[in-house]
Amino acid sequence: MKRLEHDLLSSKYTEVFHEEEFTNNAPHHFEVYANTGIVMYNPNNVENDNPLPLKVGEVDFQEGPIKEAGINGVMNEDLIAMVICRLEHFNQTDFRCKENSMAITKLEEALLWLRKRTMGREKRGIEGTHTK
Repeated sequence: MKRLEHDLLSSKYTEVFHEEEFTNNAPHHFEVYANTGIVMYNPNNVENDNPLPLKVGEVDFQEGPIKEAGINGVMNEDLIAMVICRLEHFNQTDFRCKENSMAITKLEEALLWLRKRTMGREKRGIEGTHTK
């Protein structure tokens, strides 16, 4: 697994990894590990001398065009919508803030652009295929 690096991504609490070798031009499997010194112990090791970092989540994205591979993972839009949902709920509490509202706006803009791409592919009759 390869560590996901981005200038704006903090690894203070968690670290994200993805597979190094992948098909269809992008990684599909991501794993998130706690970066707080918390470990879990390998149940196959009775001595517990091989601690592993604590995995706190994983995401498997769609791998391959739907019409060719079937639905086998999360879509980019699904994950963006989940984050929007969380931020909208935070904004219904005392934790409402301008930064959350701006993030919601930009994530909705990202959904708009992804939808525009899909609409263009639908119009050309190539949506769900591995055709340019």
